[in-house]
Amino acid sequence: MIGLAAEPQNDDAESILKKHEIFVITSRAPDSDPTILFSGKRSSEIGLAKLSVSVPPNHKPGEIEFPRSGIPSPAKHFTATDPAVFGSEGNFISALQAELNQRPAHNRNVLVFVHGYNTTLTEAVLRMGQFVEDSGYEGVPVLFSWASSGRLLDYVYDMNSVLIARDNLLRGAYLISKTNAKAVDLLSHSMGNLLTVEAMRQAKLDGTFNRTGRLRHIIMAAPDIDADLFRQQLAPFADNERQFYILISRDDNALSFSRFLARGVPRVGNDDVEDLAGLGVTILDLSEIDVNGSNHSKFSDSPEVVQLIGKRLSVDGLGNKNDSGSLLSSVLMLPIKVTAATLSQ
Repeated sequence: MIGLAAEPQNDDAESILKKHEIFVITSRAPDSDPTILFSGKRSSEIGLAKLSVSVPPNHKPGEIEFPRSGIPSPAKHFTATDPAVFGSEGNFISALQAELNQRPAHNRNVLVFVHGYNTTLTEAVLRMGQFVEDSGYEGVPVLFSWASSGRLLDYVYDMNSVLIARDNLLRGAYLISKTNAKAVDLLSHSMGNLLTVEAMRQAKLDGTFNRTGRLRHIIMAAPDIDADLFRQQLAPFADNERQFYILISRDDNALSFSRFLARGVPRVGNDDVEDLAGLGVTILDLSEIDVNGSNHSKFSDSPEVVQLIGKRLSVDGLGNKNDSGSLLSSVLMLPIKVTAATLSQ
């Protein structure tokens, strides 16, 4: 629920809450219910908004504290409040620039998060708020929310919604490029990776991929992409453009089911490590990381992993992309295997 939160029990309670401003770019259709804001229906027009996500004082890293029913209490739960819908692209750019200007020069970066399958706007906003909090990210977070229905059985609908959203994701990237953001980081999860890679491929074929040179880290968590399709998607990219970190896990139950639906064709998120590295990407195998649930969201559910990503995103400037050596120094104490790009083809 967006814009709904129980009243604090005292005047000081709200003032001590930590809050993160989340910008939203979406291909969802607006909803007449203000607590939904944007629905699971598709829109040909881009939607632009901003919300505030508050973090409860009792927050545990890796979790999203949220009530099973009823209105969330800011003292106990994550809340999404103060929604503002921008009436024009110019207003969105100005607001994003103003938020960037509030940071020191070295933190004037943007993190774009593309959520996965079976996700409502509220769920995506809270997930990004939790990730920003737990990772310690200090730039400006921007959520790209495509028209997932938020229903478990609507897998095909969601997949088609991803493909429909490609132009809007590229338009959103253009709007971000009109600010003075120093660098842009891209984090995608699950089926959201299909959208991300499809959009990048489209931009590459159009000659507009990373034209500003500000695209820094591309992190793909549990990609729900057909492994054969992924190989084709990468074909237009030169070796030095395949600057992707791919987070995989052999015990990902959600991807195992997706693989079953695909008649046994592996998903990128649980494909063979060496095969993937041979495509020129860097692999982080999280199979030995323990979390509760389906093991599909280790990038945010594991405090160690989310903090590892945060350290990578905190690197100042554009730096050396896809430097697996710097990553290796951060994972020595964790059961994570890093396999560097080999470009065996």
